Amino acid sequence: MAELEGLEYGKSDFVLLDEVTMEQFMENLKLRFEKGRIYTFIGEVVVSVNPYRQLDIYGKKVIEDYRGRELYENPPHLYAVADAAYKAMKRRAKDTCIVISGESGAGKTEASKYIMQYIAAITNPGQRAEVESVKNVLLKSNCVLEAFGNAKTNRNDNSSRFGKYMDINFNFNGDPTGGHINNYLLEKSRVVQQQEGERNFHSFYQVLRGGSDELLKSLYLQRDPAQYAYTSQGASASNNDSLCHKAVMAALKVISFTAEEIISIYKILSTILHLGNLQFTSDGEHVILVGEDTVKHISELTSTEPENARKTLLYRTVATGGGEVIEKGHNEQEASYGRDAFAKALYERLFAWIVGRINSVIEVKDYNPALHGKNTVIGVLDIYGFEIFDNNSFEQFCINYCNEKLQQLFIELILRQEQDEYQREGITWQHIEYFNNQIIVDLVEQPHKGIISILDEACLTAGKVTDTVCLDSMNKKLGQHPHYTSRKLCPADKTMEFNRDFRIRHYAGDVTYSVEGFLDKNKDPLFQDFKRLMYNSSDPVLKEMWPDGKMSITEVTKRPLTAATLFKNSIIALVDKLACKEPYYVRCIKPNEAKSPMLFNDGRCQHQVAYLGLLENVRVRRAGFAYRQPYARFLQRYKMTCEYTWPNHLMSSDQEAVEAIVNQHGFEDDVAYGHTKLFVRTPRTLFTLEQERAALIPILVLFLQKVWRGALARMRCRKIRAIYTIMAYYKCYKVKAHFWEVERRFANVRNMADYGKSVEWPKPPAALVQFHRITQHLYRRWWARQLIKNIPPSDMAEVRAKVAALSALRGERVDWGYSRAWERDYLANVSFSLGYSFRTFTLYFYIFTSFLLFLSPDLSFLQLNWFNNTKDRALLITDKHIYRVEPKKHFKVQKRISLDAVVGVSVTSGSDQMVALHTTSQDDFLVHLQRGQLNPNQDRVGELVGILTDHFTRTAKKNILIKIQTKILHARCMNSCFFI
Repeated sequence: MAELEGLEYGKSDFVLLDEVTMEQFMENLKLRFEKGRIYTFIGEVVVSVNPYRQLDIYGKKVIEDYRGRELYENPPHLYAVADAAYKAMKRRAKDTCIVISGESGAGKTEASKYIMQYIAAITNPGQRAEVESVKNVLLKSNCVLEAFGNAKTNRNDNSSRFGKYMDINFNFNGDPTGGHINNYLLEKSRVVQQQEGERNFHSFYQVLRGGSDELLKSLYLQRDPAQYAYTSQGASASNNDSLCHKAVMAALKVISFTAEEIISIYKILSTILHLGNLQFTSDGEHVILVGEDTVKHISELTSTEPENARKTLLYRTVATGGGEVIEKGHNEQEASYGRDAFAKALYERLFAWIVGRINSVIEVKDYNPALHGKNTVIGVLDIYGFEIFDNNSFEQFCINYCNEKLQQLFIELILRQEQDEYQREGITWQHIEYFNNQIIVDLVEQPHKGIISILDEACLTAGKVTDTVCLDSMNKKLGQHPHYTSRKLCPADKTMEFNRDFRIRHYAGDVTYSVEGFLDKNKDPLFQDFKRLMYNSSDPVLKEMWPDGKMSITEVTKRPLTAATLFKNSIIALVDKLACKEPYYVRCIKPNEAKSPMLFNDGRCQHQVAYLGLLENVRVRRAGFAYRQPYARFLQRYKMTCEYTWPNHLMSSDQEAVEAIVNQHGFEDDVAYGHTKLFVRTPRTLFTLEQERAALIPILVLFLQKVWRGALARMRCRKIRAIYTIMAYYKCYKVKAHFWEVERRFANVRNMADYGKSVEWPKPPAALVQFHRITQHLYRRWWARQLIKNIPPSDMAEVRAKVAALSALRGERVDWGYSRAWERDYLANVSFSLGYSFRTFTLYFYIFTSFLLFLSPDLSFLQLNWFNNTKDRALLITDKHIYRVEPKKHFKVQKRISLDAVVGVSVTSGSDQMVALHTTSQDDFLVHLQRGQLNPNQDRVGELVGILTDHFTRTAKKNILIKIQTKILHARCMNSCFFI
């Protein structure tokens, strides 16, 4: 890191100083401040000097330079410590915290904002909407809390007048999922009174100077802050209040405050301003309010009845010992005190409600560790710094006590625990002396003896106990304490006054406190009437802020804890919360009191360096070790950098394995071996190990991906094999089940009248579709055989002819005579005399031909020639020839055509009896079969087609083409027409 900045900028880490002395420390700090280098390391602690000017060191480019880099890889910066805390949280799944400390005006609030901006910038690379929403709320909450919790003081224009600790929750990916804000000790006394040159809280001036005319009119406000008693003190100063008001309004909307809630917030602010202008006078017996219009405005803004508001300001309801309720009128002093207490309580509860409302939006919802993984946390603490004013009261006492606790935590974690760990681990070590401020913490918080206990005892004592009596009690009990004194204990010290002041020797210097008002501020009294008034408001926001107002005046309740005890308990809880996290520190230093970017006050800065314990921190860090880790954890993280430890070592102990890693890299002179931990002196060693580990990670990731992908492939293969096995068995089962079902359904078909034709076939599985068709075909053949075997042999020729006709006509001719008997030789059944000549003719054909294919008994026929003459003709078809004969000439054969010459038959799809016989010589016969005299309705086309088709198929062993024409019957070279 020393190589990253030139020598002209000094040493970027105080550990690198030639000699650890206050003179060299201050010289280096001043040089870096003058050169614009406001950040310097002490190991992992960042020392920040307020520059009182804008520096160009916070842009997106700078964020990218520090993102994911090691702490000492870049020059010192807030981003470096923020990234270190984030990496520690993400790498080791360990909760971390960033503690920002320093006195008022040292730049703590700005530091916390830059840290928050950095964390927001480096998270959620996937730009998921829900994470972006959480980040926006976390960032915008700073703007709102600054407006309502910060104020201008003589030391700081934007001083935090409350303590803030924010927990940011992260998921296992390192993306923010929510958060929680804790606020501590709002300086509510500032609402009613400020020191000379200071202002009230920013929110009052922002609404007056930045609110629209319509808003101010609805709130009955004027734009000039000097018109109101509570803001007149700081009316002349302006901190861009108008622009800030717009930013706050926008932030409230981002945080999901509703329009009604925002109006209620500004109504409460205006109510407080109006309360400050209320005046009380006395007519001798009663106290009178001056300005009834103001009371009406207050009642309207708080949604209460004007008469109830007036009575609450002038009277107090008390319950007597007998349970009687009476109204007791205030005097002027009591009325003014009640008014101011009410104004302070209103603002305090408003602030607490705003914080609670923000928490309700950003808190992690529906979190399930088993489902969402470990929820890690980064805490950011921005709390008021050490304060020494001309007049220090109860608020400064609490603030300085808080800083004592935080300093004690710093000493405990950084100085004492580190040195104790060296001794516990057996590391050679020379003890470094430092101031332990536990004695001051005990002075304030020790039970029964501490200042807070004495204050509580005085508040609980019956009777009139004044601040002076309380001071006397502290003098008696704490007179021998080395860090406590007062004018009574030290009469020669004229810087303190009798019966008013006491002094505590804090780690940051001596602070004189005025005891006036201590008891009242500790009791924090507020008349119950104000609580009931607000609880009965019709404004839901106000009603929610005052839940304790529902109790009646006669209800007996436990005495509430005092303000000091409540604050002590909250700070102890805060310290416990910080102690269980891995801390990172930002130590802020204020260079001068004039807020000048050029002035470096050596005495002022040296005082801060001394009480912050920075020099002791340098000595401990210089003499000690920058990094320590248990052997098992170190081995787990860096074992891949050594061949003897990857993937698992075979040595006798983890310490030997760690020694092997260190020796292989040549770091023997930069480490020390404890009983359970390895100690690394310089960050350079750790940085080198991290670099080598980062280079090996991609290789290991690829190896793991390869192994895992192979495992996935094998699992997938086993699944596929199992699937195919199951499929095979399932297919086998489906096949068998199909066979079983077919067998069941067709088991008794032989005994059925229709031989199972009416039985429905089961749907086959996909694998058996073709087999199913074959099975059906075989069944149909069996079924046909069962029918045919019962047919007499004399009828077989007719059956074959009908089957041939059915196949040839293909269903295109509806009526083709299949329902009647086909006798082929109709002459045998003729019942009337046909004449001797014809009988002789037919006998002749029976003798000289082997088989008669077709012969009709209706023998009247005509021939139509090309000359339009008609002649009687006859047509006989045998298995050899087709004959054309003349009946009137003793059936003389006119023409004979071989049956083998016929190649086709054409018929129509209608009910006519027209048939065309096609021959190879293209000398076609067009025949019209007359229905005859015996059976006028007989269709003989089907019989002729069937006989011819069957003959050609069975006897001639060849196919004859059968054509079914829809409208026109075609014949070629037709030499004659027959009408039979």
